[in-house]
Amino acid sequence: MRIVFMGSPEFSVPVLDALVSGGHDIACVYCQPPRPAGRGKKDRPTPVHARAAELALPVRHPASLKSGEEQAKFAALEADVAVVVAYGLILPQAVLDAPRHGCLNIHASLLPRWRGAAPIHRAIMAGDAETGICIMQMGAGLDTGPVLLRRATPIGAEETTGELHDRLSKIGAKAIAEALANLPNLAPEPQPEEGVTYASKIDKAEAAIDWTLPAEEVSRLIRGLAPFPGAWTTVEGERIKLLGATLVAGEGPAGTTLDDAFTVACGSGALRVTRAQRAGKGAQDVGTFLRGNPIPADTQLGG
Repeated sequence: MRIVFMGSPEFSVPVLDALVSGGHDIACVYCQPPRPAGRGKKDRPTPVHARAAELALPVRHPASLKSGEEQAKFAALEADVAVVVAYGLILPQAVLDAPRHGCLNIHASLLPRWRGAAPIHRAIMAGDAETGICIMQMGAGLDTGPVLLRRATPIGAEETTGELHDRLSKIGAKAIAEALANLPNLAPEPQPEEGVTYASKIDKAEAAIDWTLPAEEVSRLIRGLAPFPGAWTTVEGERIKLLGATLVAGEGPAGTTLDDAFTVACGSGALRVTRAQRAGKGAQDVGTFLRGNPIPADTQLGG
């Protein structure tokens, strides 16, 4: 098929690779514009932009698709379908209608649960047992279109957003390949009105750990915000990001370490930190972290 691909972050790259390896004709790749990044604040292309350049695919990165000129340029590509995954711009109706089979979105949740910007984070933070990928026919609403194909997967008890992100990206790549191969035979399934939830964008203000909460909730926060933005606590006034945790037996004053292995008492129960990061340093497994930054028992952590 002749495809316009629209995506920006690392999550979208395996999907682009799957479309190329599947023999589809990629008419153009759309992504977010390069933005300042790194210490030098030089413009850095998105991961999709970089991968498209490696594949010698044409790339466009308009700041908006609202103008008639941009919409005409899009329509002139005469695509069979547009595949959209974490693109980052709202598609006007003229863009949605331009491809022969419309625009298909790869969404990282089991719709209608977790419509919106941060479905992977929110699924873990809410304690969902499973999530998945939906291939959705895009319409004017926010992730409200009919679902053409869905694939569910359980969420691991200690899985982080980063780990689940990578798994779902691969599942999405396989799912869109299957959907495109069977597109004429797929029956659009309207989303039910019951069970709608919205995955609002992660606010950094959510990242401070409240140790008075139950250990299960603190663990979900730590895993849900790993690797970014990273849930944090303070150790003797220094902010430390916690990027992995496992539930363990233990009781004590909330926020107090129970041993030398970074086991922390919560409002009820306890957890053991499995991965941590100091400001300006790389993330480390807890054993390596504690060798350079010992935290003795009875240390009171802040939030």
